[in-house]
Amino acid sequence: MSGSKGDAEKALEVVDTADMESASDDDNEEEITSSMASKLLQDPNVMAALQGKLNSMVGSASGYIQSLPAPVKRRLKALKKLQLESTKIEAKFYQEIHDLEIKYHEMYKPIYKKRSQINKGEYEPNEEECEWPSEDEDEDDEDDELSEELKKAKLEAKKEEDKKDTDNEAKAAKGIPEFWLTIFKNVDMLQDMVQEHDEVALNSLEDVTVEYSKSPMTFTLYFHFGANEFFTNNVLTKEYEMKCEPTEEDPFSFEGPEIFKCKGCEIQWKQGKNLTVKTVKKKQKHKSKGSVRTVTKTVKNDSFFNFFDPPEVPEDTEDLDPDTQDLLTSDFEVGHYIRERIIPRAVLYFTGEALEEDDFGEDEEEEEEGEGEEGSDEEADPDFDPSKAPKQQECKQQ
Repeated sequence: MSGSKGDAEKALEVVDTADMESASDDDNEEEITSSMASKLLQDPNVMAALQGKLNSMVGSASGYIQSLPAPVKRRLKALKKLQLESTKIEAKFYQEIHDLEIKYHEMYKPIYKKRSQINKGEYEPNEEECEWPSEDEDEDDEDDELSEELKKAKLEAKKEEDKKDTDNEAKAAKGIPEFWLTIFKNVDMLQDMVQEHDEVALNSLEDVTVEYSKSPMTFTLYFHFGANEFFTNNVLTKEYEMKCEPTEEDPFSFEGPEIFKCKGCEIQWKQGKNLTVKTVKKKQKHKSKGSVRTVTKTVKNDSFFNFFDPPEVPEDTEDLDPDTQDLLTSDFEVGHYIRERIIPRAVLYFTGEALEEDDFGEDEEEEEEGEGEEGSDEEADPDFDPSKAPKQQECKQQ
């Protein structure tokens, strides 16, 4: 790039010198300017240099605010003070939203409890509770067109099949096997966290729930496990603390509750079953004697269960190194996603329907962005005359 810029500067000098030397006293200044512009536009290096210069100017302060008279600047300070008051009201608004979330969460609890009982096989839903339109309805429509004999034959076959299912009920799967493991493996954000060696332990995950508190503003995720060969904990927890007030340093950056720290829990691993560490053997050679020995070391291992051992957040977040900051940002996103999306709509993530809706929403958003860009190009057209544009019919409410 530096070579291109150098070539561009030389090209500018050459064009300038050549045009000025060749111009006679009778040459029109406009012709000289036009000739120079034409040559500049034909040189790709010159265009690249100019584009780089324009890019560096984007976002530069115009100096307009600094040039305002003192009384106007004084009034701007008053407006900023009003803006701060507005931001404080906004913080109270989000606090009440959190209180409402706590209130309605209590209404969801009985639903989540029954969902958990069905998943674990503690409760078998009755016929009425299982009524839900499905692909089987298409088959029922086809049955209407069949003859009476065929209908009877199909009914007998169905009864025989139902009888076999009843006979094998003792051997049938309990509840919904691998319900939460399947969800974690379906969601892109979580599937990279789940390693192959984690899956056996996650098979015993029976439920994921959330609880809220007002002061401090927090939410805690509870991962309920059945008996397993890896750890003795019945519940693993992950607590997220949020702040919902403007900071003194930058109050106008406030956009609502923000997770700023999280805390995991200690996992009581059984002997030799810790999935978050692995043992590696390394050969070491003695410098003077030349003898070789094998050293066994324990190192950190990739595992979903590292989720419960997040890095600590110092009082001054500026002390965070970039890698730790990225790790915490990812952790906060995962915690928020589990609380906001997965727990309320778990069955749809199990079946994949929620994933399809997410993909559809992203495609739609990209399409809308494209349409917006096309419109902005039209408005930026110097030859575009709004008065000559076709008028759109006004949308009337029904």
